[in-house]
Amino acid sequence: MLEEYIKSYANRKVGFVGVGISNMPIIRLFSKHRINITVRDAKDITKGEFGEELASLGVECFVGDKYLEGIDEDVLFLSPGVKQFMPEFIAAKSNGTVVTTEMQEFIKLCPCKTIGVTGSDGKTTTTTLIAKLLEAEGYTVHLGGNIGKNLFACLDDIKPDDYAVIELSSFQLMKMSVSPQIAVITNIAPNHLDWHGDMEEYINAKRNIFAFQGNNGVCVFNLSNTVTNTLSSEYNGVLRSFGVGKGDYSIHSDGIYNGEKLILADDDILLPGAHNRENFAAAIAATEGLVSIDSIKSLAKTFGGVEHRIELVRELNGVKYYNSSIDSSPSRTKAALESFKNKLIVITGGYDKKIPLDPLGDLFKRKAKAVILMGHTGPKIKDILSECKYEGSVLEATDMWDAVSKAKAVAEVGDTVILSPAAASFDMFKNFAERGNIYKKLVNEL
Repeated sequence: MLEEYIKSYANRKVGFVGVGISNMPIIRLFSKHRINITVRDAKDITKGEFGEELASLGVECFVGDKYLEGIDEDVLFLSPGVKQFMPEFIAAKSNGTVVTTEMQEFIKLCPCKTIGVTGSDGKTTTTTLIAKLLEAEGYTVHLGGNIGKNLFACLDDIKPDDYAVIELSSFQLMKMSVSPQIAVITNIAPNHLDWHGDMEEYINAKRNIFAFQGNNGVCVFNLSNTVTNTLSSEYNGVLRSFGVGKGDYSIHSDGIYNGEKLILADDDILLPGAHNRENFAAAIAATEGLVSIDSIKSLAKTFGGVEHRIELVRELNGVKYYNSSIDSSPSRTKAALESFKNKLIVITGGYDKKIPLDPLGDLFKRKAKAVILMGHTGPKIKDILSECKYEGSVLEATDMWDAVSKAKAVAEVGDTVILSPAAASFDMFKNFAERGNIYKKLVNEL
């Protein structure tokens, strides 16, 4: 299938805008079949990590300020972080250029059922839970999108009876005109407003996960979230729901119920935190009719979470250190801190996504013994803490080593230290994973 698809581009010019983990595997595939390829990037990728490889493949590169000038490609594949409404793309489309993405093409071509997950918080854990539940039932599962492998490059390995489970960001969804057959929206809260510009655009991007399904699609909505609850009222397919005390899969203090039936007891869930009860409820709803209660219980008792999400790094001198680098918004940080009964020493701050940080004031007053600030949002959080008359220790760090050192200095036996930035990583790190890995390395070197 994949070879036939690529060969259909013979004698055509194929361009890729942005080079990274999304487009690079596809560039290699097209190059292997001697397709005429161009790459366009605002950065000088010829000197980056893929520079030598692109040169060896004979790819024509357009870089710098004028990287979008003279578009004459028949097809353009956009990376997730590239906006499709730029004037150059609009002009190119009017001249006949097809503008698409690897995820758009994957869902169009995928021979098996697709399950897509999006949300402001919890989408990686929910996506992982869905994949593991299906695997427990003996299905072959292909995990990808924002996590896992590049699914487009693996199309030939996918069989009709398999399942493709895909984590989808708002960046990806905004450029899509196809939807997975089964969709999940974990929640929607302000996020990535530096990229989207306003909340309406952000919500509309998330809406695309079900907008093109038709009446035969399935979508799981969180009724406890105001935005997703509102979106559920416009849905015309098969609606499944979850929520705290409401929905098809309702969350109560003793567990998750389907109607009057207890599906999963709270004591059987290893993962801490109320938000992870919602993640489990969403995953159970998405796999309704496919997964047994025994598989659900077995996974809940053994699943310890995804890396960089309330991940225990080590215990040293009676102090526990957790890595929750994935917490790139105040709502994520709230979910992480609320998972603990005691007050914590919180390392926070990072790249400014232009989302409201004010909720951190009350949160840290309730849940933080000390706050260690770093990154671009550090000064903003410091002002918020001052305004709300936060009484704990407030320390400022120049880098991650300084932050970890200060956390160790103020921690006492019985304390918990957590990296929960409430911000993206791009001011100091390549991504949240690099940020978390550096934190773990430093903690393990204490």
